Amino acid sequence: MKQSPFKQEGMSPGETTKELFRRFAAKDAPEKIAALFSENVDWYVAGDTEVVPWIGRKTGRVGVADFWRQIEEHLDNQHFTISDFLSKGSRVVVIGELESKLRATGRLIPTESVFDLQVVEEEITRFRMFEDTHAVAQAFVGSESKPPQSSTN
Repeated sequence: MKQSPFKQEGMSPGETTKELFRRFAAKDAPEKIAALFSENVDWYVAGDTEVVPWIGRKTGRVGVADFWRQIEEHLDNQHFTISDFLSKGSRVVVIGELESKLRATGRLIPTESVFDLQVVEEEITRFRMFEDTHAVAQAFVGSESKPPQSSTN
């Protein structure tokens, strides 16, 4: 198997994950970000796939690059902070806060987020992102969610 020119040899799972976030913050090309992933990555971001184009299942490095390309196309990153970085064996969990602006509507999407990754032999083989997907979908459709009205008798 040919080594990607975008990969760095000898990285631990934690270092690979930090490199992922470094490349994201540097706005590296989607293909350069995707080079950190296995061609057989198990990728899933939950949410309303009918409304938000970048969520759902992705397949291979092409799918991963499409995710980052769609993020670039639709969002302006306003703020990203990592509060906890947990690494045990091949699993890495990153907890943080993310705020993006949806270009189409100008709405801000502030959300807490968790990234759950598995890294094997310097490739990310599993990727999950957890965030307030309802808030993301609402930014797309423009509706403001209102709490239910309580009735008193």
